[in-house]
Amino acid sequence: MRELTTQIQMTQLYKLIILSTILTSCLNHKTATTLQTINKTYDFKLDNVEIFDNARNRKIPVAFYFPKTGQEIKNQQIIIFSHGYGQNKGGNNLVYSYLTENLASKGYYVVSIQHELPTDELLPMKGNLQIVRRPNWERGVENILFVLKKMKEIKPNLDYRHLTLIGHSNGGDMTMLFANKYPELVNKVISMDNRRMPLPKLFKPKIYTLRSNDFPADEGVLPTSEEQIKYKITIQPTNINHSSMDNEATMEERKIINRYIEKYLTEK
Repeated sequence: MRELTTQIQMTQLYKLIILSTILTSCLNHKTATTLQTINKTYDFKLDNVEIFDNARNRKIPVAFYFPKTGQEIKNQQIIIFSHGYGQNKGGNNLVYSYLTENLASKGYYVVSIQHELPTDELLPMKGNLQIVRRPNWERGVENILFVLKKMKEIKPNLDYRHLTLIGHSNGGDMTMLFANKYPELVNKVISMDNRRMPLPKLFKPKIYTLRSNDFPADEGVLPTSEEQIKYKITIQPTNINHSSMDNEATMEERKIINRYIEKYLTEK
């Protein structure tokens, strides 16, 4: 009788082990499916357009990078990118395609603004640069503000509550000034080695900056260690040159920049 009882218990235990194995397999399959969805990549499309700001009598060339999909992406986030200074030659909003294309392939709607026109004055290289370059940054802020307004008209279903601004060098100075003036409009700001405009000391938007290995920021641009902790500002040193953060970046440098920016975009 005792042997029979033991045999029944062993049979029940064996069934439990099999059931547990099946459930574990199902859960692992579900997790893999979820991760696959999160890491989904899309083919992307590029559209170049010019919009016109009547109030300033100014055209604004814009490049739209967005995923090619047959259905709307729910809560699709928008990113506005601002390029580094390019001596007013034009087309500078297209020379960060390793980044803008990658972000579009991840499901983001990326708007890359051409800030300087051939008829604009050249960016000052002498004097107190935080003062003499301010008009250039202010114009950049107006460009971003106008494009954002237009985007809300033509793409009202994008997630504007989680707007991210990204800018390199002089474009990073513009984005930091925008965050200082209109913090309520932005969720995150990512600077790729801006050197002149001080980073905002705010709880919102969330501030991130990637730093180059060859050019330091001006005094007072980066917050102190105490301010970084207080406002949860992320300052990330890199071994990348300041001028190699556009398409001049090596494949490894591109991977590093993309990895950091993707990480910042997904942080809560």
